[in-house]
Amino acid sequence: MNTQNEHPSKPKLVILGTGFATFSMLHYLHLKEFEVCIVSPRNHFLFSPLLPSTTVGTLEFRSIIEPIRALQERAPLKFYQATCTGIDFDTHLVTCEGSFDGETFLLNYNYLVIAVGAVNKTFGIPGVLEHAHFLKELADARAIRQRIIENFERASTPLIPEEERKRLLHFVVVGGGPTGVEFAAELHDFMEEDLQDAFPDLMPEARITIVEASKTLLNTFDQELSEYTMKRFARAKIKVRTGTLVKEVLPHGVRLADGTELSSGIVVWSTGIGPTPLLQSLKSVAKDRGGRLVTDEFFAVDPARRVFAIGDCSTRSGDELPATAQVAQQEGEYLGKHLNRIVRGKTPKNFHYRHMGMLAYVGDRRALADTKRVKGHGFTTWIFWRSVYLTKLVSMKNKILVLFDWFKTALFGRDISRF
Repeated sequence: MNTQNEHPSKPKLVILGTGFATFSMLHYLHLKEFEVCIVSPRNHFLFSPLLPSTTVGTLEFRSIIEPIRALQERAPLKFYQATCTGIDFDTHLVTCEGSFDGETFLLNYNYLVIAVGAVNKTFGIPGVLEHAHFLKELADARAIRQRIIENFERASTPLIPEEERKRLLHFVVVGGGPTGVEFAAELHDFMEEDLQDAFPDLMPEARITIVEASKTLLNTFDQELSEYTMKRFARAKIKVRTGTLVKEVLPHGVRLADGTELSSGIVVWSTGIGPTPLLQSLKSVAKDRGGRLVTDEFFAVDPARRVFAIGDCSTRSGDELPATAQVAQQEGEYLGKHLNRIVRGKTPKNFHYRHMGMLAYVGDRRALADTKRVKGHGFTTWIFWRSVYLTKLVSMKNKILVLFDWFKTALFGRDISRF
């Protein structure tokens, strides 16, 4: 075991994770006043709100990521592509395991920020980990994109049994939140606008089913917008089964609580989030019922030990906020400024969350907007949806790439190659 035990003149800030919260914090942090060290199993920032668009080729994968090391243009920082497996709060040491050779090493810190996000929640349902596809990382989107094309190509081969062809062309989405809804919408667009021309004989058998445990889709949105989505999907022949629980995920489909089996060529699982293995291993800190770290009003897990937590892995005591990108972004901004004030000996300020509303794409160039000022849907809202996300992208490079991808898709369609 190697130990990274340095004694810099600047306070050493170790950050675990490279999500929205981390990127926002680094944008506002005075990097030159800290020795910054980032630990994460991925070496890029991901703009996750547009991840469903990459599953069908509306956007290319690299258009929504930004390398972490690009930050080195602003100030020196260290990055280790590794996973934190343990934290010793008494000795101020974190244990990390390298992503490539599994080598274990230690890092000391003066300040620690835990921003490891969350993992997909399976609710202990059998078969989810083995047979379902998640949609949380770029690798997930790439695997789904490959499977969609593979299913159509396999279904088009001669002598394939009718029952097998129908199974391959049935796409099941478990979870009716924003990610599940947007994926189903993107997949429907892909079928109608691109696969229809490539596989005209198969399209009558292609189906999309959304399975949702609650009574409606997008239950965090305004009721009128949820109902609008249900009607749009009904017109698009996307079958929605609300009030339905999944009992088991099978190698070729799902078994519902009522005993019904839905055979499918792919199951995309999008039902919420749970604590990471690191959070589960931490026994000496307070957690809520969902396994998230409980912090004080300044996002400190332990103020005396200078340990903070932001993003999906944490919740403030007495002020539970939703696990969304805008919450993580605002928490990161606050903590970056808060750490600046700490090292300069200034009085901390309070955090105030500003709810900016919610957006969702529902297919056929239609979107939803649920904000304080606007509650709308339709084509104009779709333009607004794209404009907002374009302004929130990480860099000017990403903005240009996404604009180019949208233009390319509108002009030439989506690529249907399997590679």
